[in-house]
Amino acid sequence: VQLVESGGGLVQAGGSLTLSCRFSGFIFDDYAIGWFRQAPRKEREAVACIKSSDGSKEYPDSVKGRFTISVDNVKNTVYLSMKQLKPEDTATYYCATAPTVIPGIFEPFQDAEYDYWGQGTQVTVSS
Repeated sequence: VQLVESGGGLVQAGGSLTLSCRFSGFIFDDYAIGWFRQAPRKEREAVACIKSSDGSKEYPDSVKGRFTISVDNVKNTVYLSMKQLKPEDTATYYCATAPTVIPGIFEPFQDAEYDYWGQGTQVTVSS
């Protein structure tokens, strides 16, 4: 299993950016792909999750309405579209996959649910 993020960079506050996560080697039936971020001296936090079973998406309140997760199964790529970016969105962004999603038990925002991680891509939002 491999996940490779790209698309990070420097953007001004209020701007937009789209991250990509190309995945390969999946042999899972029902899985989830999440986007997380970690800023210096802060804990890693989830910003989006999409489930393969029904395409459902979830976002924490901190990014709801500004971030959108989507998937292109032909290209094996998950995207994170971000708009109205704020300086506090500055972080290293990671995509990860949870190979087992059990309805009613799976916690989309818990990083312990995710077994495979990409290397991360840096997003810097200037004020």
